[in-house]
Parts: sequence; structure tokens; C-alpha cells
Amino acid sequence: MQVTSEAVSGVARRLNVSVPTSRVNEQFEARLKRTAKTVKINGFRPGKVPVNVVRREYGAGIYQEVVNDIIRDTVFEAIQQEKINAVGMPNIEKVENKDDALVYEATVEVYPEVTVNALDGLEIERKSTSVNDKDVDTMLENLQKQRQTWAETKGMAKKDMQVTFDFEGTVDGEKFEGGAAEDFKLVLGSGRMIPGFEDGIIGMKKGEEKVIDVTFPEDYQAENLAGKAAQFKINVKLVEKPKLPEIDAEFLQIFGITEEEGVEKLKADVRKNMEREVKNGLRNQVKSAAFDALVAANEVELPSAMVAQEIDRQRQQMIQQFTQQFGAQGAKAFDSSMLPDDLFKEQAEKSVKLGVLVSKILADAKLEVDAARVDAYIEDMATSYEDPAEVIEYFKNDEKQRAQIEAVVLEDQVVDYILAAAKVSDTEVSYQDLLKEQQARQQG
Repeated sequence: MQVTSEAVSGVARRLNVSVPTSRVNEQFEARLKRTAKTVKINGFRPGKVPVNVVRREYGAGIYQEVVNDIIRDTVFEAIQQEKINAVGMPNIEKVENKDDALVYEATVEVYPEVTVNALDGLEIERKSTSVNDKDVDTMLENLQKQRQTWAETKGMAKKDMQVTFDFEGTVDGEKFEGGAAEDFKLVLGSGRMIPGFEDGIIGMKKGEEKVIDVTFPEDYQAENLAGKAAQFKINVKLVEKPKLPEIDAEFLQIFGITEEEGVEKLKADVRKNMEREVKNGLRNQVKSAAFDALVAANEVELPSAMVAQEIDRQRQQMIQQFTQQFGAQGAKAFDSSMLPDDLFKEQAEKSVKLGVLVSKILADAKLEVDAARVDAYIEDMATSYEDPAEVIEYFKNDEKQRAQIEAVVLEDQVVDYILAAAKVSDTEVSYQDLLKEQQARQQG
């Protein structure tokens, strides 16, 4: 077999492959003989069909099968022979039968070869924060709010109060589907309703009726209502204000704290958890900042096959998350057309580009995973579990789980390598701002 190759782009190679006719004929004749032993043709006993008859009746089809199989096998032989780092499946073109050879062309995408621009040109913001007493008190209040109850009030409805009411909506004097409900409960300020609806209820009291005017957003999901002015008749039945639970023995018990240990133990535990969140949040922030700067500073030509694989991975991940949230029945209603490639393309390209650049840094810097950092990462993570020793044992001995942690630690090592060379500016932020940024990053 003869092979030549040429570059057709930075991420594609064209192979010209020539397979001797003798190899094709040898396999063709062998397959004819095997077929003769199994084929059924009228006038001949099973296994006694002459090869010439099989050649006449089935030769053309068998020959094409042999050609297809030879191309399938030899194209990967050719890729190995030319030491091509291929990604995706090769595309076969221009198949010809010549007197002495079967000749074809194959185009295959290759892993991009990149040069990472000097890291000292990167500008990276590294944020820091600390948890103070006020942050802990706010978190305690949030824990109370999660378990709050409601107490009736005769006063006016205000933001953060819960209102129970009946409503009936009309557009141009006509009722519309989904525009009415009885005993509907709404926490004012939650943003559940269209703009202006909740504002119209603020100030109302139990037993009060009122008609409020609102306008549906232009991008409202029901096209027949989008942008339309509407009137809602509101009948308030109950106004309730939030009632936070006392931080007493019963409340402390929820968190496994005895009355003797008291609220100070709860605060200490809360602070410890918050500090762990801060540590992870800061690590994620600087990692995102470093990787974003790296991607922005380097151009990489991406193979379409790698992008397509990443798009499919992200699509499957979203379907899996949907299944976990809504169950198997909900997943069945998920049509692939609801998740087109364009939905993932931008993020997929960024992810593939980052992966290529990080791999290049790992190779150039000869970075290898630090086993001590892996152990420290596992031990730190285990402190949030009831039995840390059991968790440590599991992650250290499960190859798959340990490999995932090693990948995370190796990424952290790449970040440290980038930061050591880049221009880094340190910024102090509040715990609350860090939390908001982290939530926005997760949603984005």
C-alpha cells in the first residue's frame, strides 16, 4: 500500500491511498468462495454452488463490499503510517479502480498544532474576600427564612408578604385561557407574575377588591397575549406576614446541635461552611479569569469534529440534568429539535479552544498531577461529610472518582502556572458580591 499526504488547512490532511489490485482480488476471491458455501440458488444443492455461478449472480455486489471493507481498513492504516493525530472520522472521496491498484482520497481533520502566546501579556484579576460576623448573621437569617411560617395581618400588603386572592383577567373585555384563578398564593416581590401585577396588589387589604392594569411583555410565551394591555380583577382574601422561627433548642436540633452547644456552635458551623464556599468560589473565579484571558489572547483553528463532539456532550448533559429534574417522563417530551447545535456552538467552541490551549501548556511546561495536592483536595472535600474518613477512603481507592479529582487539580496547577507569569491585580470584594458573581457564572 502506498500513501502520500498533504495539508489542506491547519486542521485537515488529505491522504492519497493506493491499494494493490492483488490485495483486492485476493479478498474478492476468498469472499466468493465463502459465499458459495452458504448461498441458495435454484438447481444447486446447498454448499455445492460453483464459484463461477456466484460470480455471475452476486459478483458485482460482493466486489463492492470488498472495496468498502478494504477502504475502511486501509484508511486507518494510512493514518497510522503517516503519524496523523486524527480527530473524527475520515471522509472518503474519488474512489477509482485502475489496472494495478484501487486508488482513493481521504480527508481527515487533525488535532490542531498551536503555539501559546507569551503568558506575561495576560492581565488577570484575582479576587479575595473574608467572612465577617455580619455575613454569618445574614446566613443565619436566611436559614430562618427557609423555615419561616406565615401569620395573618389586617394591615396592607407589602413586599415579602404572602397574599391569597382570586383574580380574573381580560384583554379587550374578553377573558382568556389561564387568566383566572381562585385562592392563588403569591409572595409579593417574588417576580412570579408579569411586570406591574404584583405592584398593583401592594397596599391592598383583606376583603378589598380592585382592578389593575398591566401589559404583557412583547416576548410573552403566549403569542396571542404578547404586548397586549390587560385588566385583572383582584379579590384579596388573606394577607400574611412572614414569621421567622426562634433560634431555640428545636431550631438547633435541625442542624444536629444540642441546646448546650447553643447558637455559638451553629454560628461556628455556618462560618466554616461559608469559608469553604469562599475558598471554592475564589478558586473558580481566578480559574475563569485566567482561562478567559488565555482564550482571548490566542487564536486557534478548530476541527469541526471536535466542536461537534463537544456540542453533543453539552446537549447530553442538558438532557441528563432535565431528566434528573423532571424525571424520565419529562425527558420523553424532550425533542432533539428543542436543542439545536446553535444553542451550544459558542460555548462548545470556547471549551474546545480552551482544552487545546491547556493541553499545550501541560505539554510545554511538562506539568504532571501533584499527588499531594490531590490528597489534600480529597481531605478538604471530605470535611463536609458526616464520616470524612469513609469519604477519603472511597475517593482514594475508586480509580474513576480519583481520576476526576486529578483532572481538577491538574487544571488548578495550570492556573497557578499562568498566574506566575501573568500580570495579576488583586481586588478585595465582599462575600455577598462574590456569591452573586458565582451564581451568575453558574447560570451563564
